[in-house]
Amino acid sequence: MAKLLQQPPKFLRAEWQIANKNQYHRAEAQRSRSERLVAESQRLVDEIEKTTRKSQSDVNKKLEQRLEEVRFWKKELDDKLEQLVYATEDLLLYQTRLQKALESFKEPLHITEKCLEYREKRVGIDLVHDEVEQELIKEHEIIRGVMTLLTRTLEETCEQIRLNRSAKYNLEKDLRDKFTAITIDDICFSLNNNSPNIKYSENVVRVEPNSVSLEDWLDFSNTNVEKADKQRNNSLTLKALVDRILFQTASDLRRQCDVVDTAFKNGLKETKDARDKLALHLDKVMEEIASQEKNIVVLEKAILDQEGPAKVAHTRLETRTHRPNVELCRDVAQYRLIKEVDEITHNVARLKETLAQAHVELKGLNRRQLALQEEIQIKENTIYIDEVVQWLRICLPTQETRVQSLVKELRFPHAAAAKSLQSCPTLCDSIDGSPPGPTVPGILQKRCVQAQALKQRIPGPSLSQHRHVKSVSGFYFL
Repeated sequence: MAKLLQQPPKFLRAEWQIANKNQYHRAEAQRSRSERLVAESQRLVDEIEKTTRKSQSDVNKKLEQRLEEVRFWKKELDDKLEQLVYATEDLLLYQTRLQKALESFKEPLHITEKCLEYREKRVGIDLVHDEVEQELIKEHEIIRGVMTLLTRTLEETCEQIRLNRSAKYNLEKDLRDKFTAITIDDICFSLNNNSPNIKYSENVVRVEPNSVSLEDWLDFSNTNVEKADKQRNNSLTLKALVDRILFQTASDLRRQCDVVDTAFKNGLKETKDARDKLALHLDKVMEEIASQEKNIVVLEKAILDQEGPAKVAHTRLETRTHRPNVELCRDVAQYRLIKEVDEITHNVARLKETLAQAHVELKGLNRRQLALQEEIQIKENTIYIDEVVQWLRICLPTQETRVQSLVKELRFPHAAAAKSLQSCPTLCDSIDGSPPGPTVPGILQKRCVQAQALKQRIPGPSLSQHRHVKSVSGFYFL
């Protein structure tokens, strides 16, 4: 207790002064440090605020640049998409044209085959592999080749349309992504420190696993643009190819059609000339038959005329054998009678031999008449068939119309034959066996009697039943 109540020690004045000075110095030092810290803090605040504003401004600038870049690529993709859509629409039109062209070739192909089929109904020696048949076969092969070419071109067109649509899908997907990116970056660009919807988010500085580098992004967009350009260029090339094919096809078919028509014209002229020559020879043969028949009548009459003198000579010889005794003399009269009998017998033999030869010649002339009649009928049959086939081709559009139609829709010259047949149905009906009607062209009416025979490839009724008639235009069998 005594110790607790002890007086505290007292300091000297010097110690008191020193202690005060120490407090002054410490306070000054503390204040100085605090002032420096305040100044440093203000500088730091200003620096950070400036840095933050600069960073935010730089980010805004980068976002703006990014928006411009994405908008640029979006515009590029929009342009390529528009071009690709136009190219695809054009290809769809070309696809339709090719499909119509292929469809339009079915009828001309059928007609060409019908022409060949009808010409197979020629008979006899006229069933020849002539120039008309060669050109028809060539026309058939050209049509087949054109259809094959068009089919292959149509397949290429369909494949190109598929590739265009694939490239279009990629462009549209890329455009949707870029539109979304523009929307997001535009929102980010519009944000500021006073925006109401700003907030803290956790782990925002992470790198997304499906993110790509800027180079990959550029390559992706550039690849889509290049693919679109490639498919568009391929589409333009294919369109030019289709145009060339249509034009070349039209030219080839027009040229071949002209060749076939010329071959038909020449063939008909040649057949008609042959028929007329045969008819002329038939006229001469029939005149010769009439002459030979008259000759046979003359020979038979001459043989009959020799019977009287022969009987007289025989009777004289027989009567003179009854002379008596020495009067049965071989006198001059006897020898002359014997010679007369020999002469008559020899002359009758000669007449009979000539008559036999005349009969042989008459039979030969009759056979030749039948052969000529049959050959003329064969020629008439051929002329009828070729005129029917040629009429089918004459009913078709003109060459210029064919070419224009082929270039636009690739219509073959025979494509209108179906409608033409409706206007003259008896052409086909007559070949197929139906009786010809009044709508058959006049040039064919005179030969419609042979229509039923064509189907069975028999040249009409038997030749023995024919009656030869000569008309102004030639010989016909009724």
